[in-house]
Amino acid sequence: MRWKSLPQWFAVSLLLNGLLGVWVWLKIRTAEPLPVLPSLNWAEWQPHQSLPRWSAPSLSSQTQATFGRRQSLNYEGWVALLSQEAAAMAASPPEQLSVLVGDSISLWFPVDLLPPDQVWLNQGISGETTQGLLRRIDAFDRLNPNSIFVMIGINDLLRGTSSDAVLQEQKKLIKALKKHHPHSLIVLQSILPHSAENATWEGRDRLLKLPNQSIAELNQDLEILAHDQNIYYLDLWPLFIDSDYKLRAHLTTDGLHLNEKGYLVWSAALQLFSEWKLLSPSNISPDIARDVRLRFPLENGSGSQAWFRLDDTP
Repeated sequence: MRWKSLPQWFAVSLLLNGLLGVWVWLKIRTAEPLPVLPSLNWAEWQPHQSLPRWSAPSLSSQTQATFGRRQSLNYEGWVALLSQEAAAMAASPPEQLSVLVGDSISLWFPVDLLPPDQVWLNQGISGETTQGLLRRIDAFDRLNPNSIFVMIGINDLLRGTSSDAVLQEQKKLIKALKKHHPHSLIVLQSILPHSAENATWEGRDRLLKLPNQSIAELNQDLEILAHDQNIYYLDLWPLFIDSDYKLRAHLTTDGLHLNEKGYLVWSAALQLFSEWKLLSPSNISPDIARDVRLRFPLENGSGSQAWFRLDDTP
């Protein structure tokens, strides 16, 4: 095989694969362990109840301060706090801003592990649903973020909401985000799998009623929705699913929430997605950029692919 005959996209993909593999390996090797994240029985939790307290001694003072403000708030308190944080940022907006919106999986994303090339506004709330998120996204209307990363839907499914209803609510959410942030890059992320019978989360009985296959099928519909709405779709599913079609055991605390290594994998995907988005318009043809498959090693030495589908790039 002659190297000169290889297409440009192959060389770029090869380079990014190598860089990502080294970066993830170094991050996992050097990162300090995180404590187990709190879990709730969402079937019994109500918005007026306080969330459980926990400590994070291994995190930086910045991350501990973030958690400290939120650890005892009820739902209304969280909504008020996130609105205040968004208003404070709007008063002095950073040049490079990304917003993370979603539920507890987004909320507990350690500040230290978010890609460092921009300022992040975390608008995640534990137990959040798509409808709940839609009601409060006006909190950051005054901001003009470069990117908005959305991951929502698992709590809808766990509460018995049908996949079709979740899809329709997400369509409303995306339309609202596009209306209020026409210049922002909106990225819809796939819903993550769970560990099924291996889970230790308090709501394990409800996880067992929600097959990962159902989540995967909804993700396929979300990808089509992203295509139809002319936004980006970031498919994290292949990075987190194992050969038994369950959430990888070494990436989770309780079979539903992520541990430090899980967030490292997600962080790497966010970082590489951002790099690829910056690279693809000028150096890669649109047809090639629509379906990029990148591979990097996980803890057990095996590889996992992440699909960054950039159909109908804005």
